[in-house]
Amino acid sequence: MDTDVVISGAGPTGLLLGTELALAGVRVRILERQKKRHDQSRALTLHPRSVEILDLRGIADRFLALGHTVPSWHFAGLSRRLDFSALDTRHGYTLFLEQARTERLLEERARELGIEISYGHEVVSLTQDGDGVDVTGVGPDGDFALRAAYLVGCDGGRSPVRESAGIGFPGSDGTMSAMLGDFAVTDKEAIAAAGQVSLLIVPLTSGLTRFVLTDPKRMRVPATEPVTFEEFREALVDVAGTSFGIAEPHWLSRFGNATRLAETYRAGRVFLAGDAAHIHFPAAGQGLNTGLQDAMNLGWKLAADLNGWAPPGLLDTYHGERFPVGELVTDNTQVQTLLLELTLVPDYQRPVTALRELLDSLLEIPEVNTRLAGLVSALATSYPSPGADPLVGTRMPDLSLASADRRVSELMHSGKFGYVDFTGDGAAQVADGWEDRVTVATGGDRSWAEDVSEVLVRPDGHIAWVRRENDPPDAAVREARISAWAGTPERAAMKVRPREAAL
Repeated sequence: MDTDVVISGAGPTGLLLGTELALAGVRVRILERQKKRHDQSRALTLHPRSVEILDLRGIADRFLALGHTVPSWHFAGLSRRLDFSALDTRHGYTLFLEQARTERLLEERARELGIEISYGHEVVSLTQDGDGVDVTGVGPDGDFALRAAYLVGCDGGRSPVRESAGIGFPGSDGTMSAMLGDFAVTDKEAIAAAGQVSLLIVPLTSGLTRFVLTDPKRMRVPATEPVTFEEFREALVDVAGTSFGIAEPHWLSRFGNATRLAETYRAGRVFLAGDAAHIHFPAAGQGLNTGLQDAMNLGWKLAADLNGWAPPGLLDTYHGERFPVGELVTDNTQVQTLLLELTLVPDYQRPVTALRELLDSLLEIPEVNTRLAGLVSALATSYPSPGADPLVGTRMPDLSLASADRRVSELMHSGKFGYVDFTGDGAAQVADGWEDRVTVATGGDRSWAEDVSEVLVRPDGHIAWVRRENDPPDAAVREARISAWAGTPERAAMKVRPREAAL
């Protein structure tokens, strides 16, 4: 094998996936078809769950230092905001940080871990067999060929990896489009007074201002048609009554509401993540965040397989867990887009305005607000197991631990499982049996679930197993439950990968 995993695409999803694999000792090669990293930023935000997963690896502070936080967010541009600050998290906010900066920070982390990133390398085709994947493509020096154990397509909505793997991408074509532009502006007082549903204005850390505009006169223009400066300026005047004194644009783009979801996130040794697996209108800024969470789910599972201890069926849980999340995101973004689209159609303005007012009133109910905030922030994402404890699959709270002056998130910095023993029954057994893949802590804050005696936390921060106080401690049961996720303890004694031992 030339490498263990080839990742096609050096966007946020591909970069985070690469760092997860490299942290576990997996050899990674990232191929990016762009010749260099650009400074344009389609996405602008990191939602609470994304900040949490960065915190699980000890790198959240790098991102927080460059952005600014906002405690609320929107759903379909409704007046009543979603209250992220009320959610059960230490990161109850959206972090405004341009995608270009997010990518730069993730690339810095990838290079710290020794990952090779090859710009100007485009994957063209693939073939696979029972042992690996052969990847062919075009680079700066001509055609290239690589062989890897696995290939992951993080290469966008038009993913060549997805197409070459023969994975269907069903969904709906676009019915509307919107325009995006980054400008220097002179009339900042007009910006402070703007409040149209069809116009979003965001100040960027570069000093430019981002305008996202849906013009009723131009919303049926295909998303593939380039935007002109004059078109954008005229649309601003039509919608807001002013051009805000915009100067020549730093960037212009048009995007649509085409919505598609891959039929499967896995085809043999080929996986999809991020926009290669799901595309949708960027309602409430969920796209980049969903891709990061795809990467976090897949990374440790691929590493487990390559390091020789993955329990049977572990890789199949990637599609089983993330495909339903993709359905939720594509569904809620379509709902939000429909509310926006119909607002701009004259025949529907009155009933849609009434509907928006009704939804605004519902968001004043704390339980309703929290429900939608959990959906958009991804803090409500859970991977339940039939018949298991209700806590299994939910996010592990970032509790303070008694055995060291640290929190659960700090327990996870190495990318291993985390095990917390609140009663002292199983720490010695776990430390002895799974020392190479489980970090052990004892004691801690149990206010979240006072009757929990033991908890095993997956590397992605979701709960794999718990024992309650009314369940008697049983070493055999503990071994079986942990082995179901972290592999058998006998393999923990193997200090080399099975394929290395065979060489």
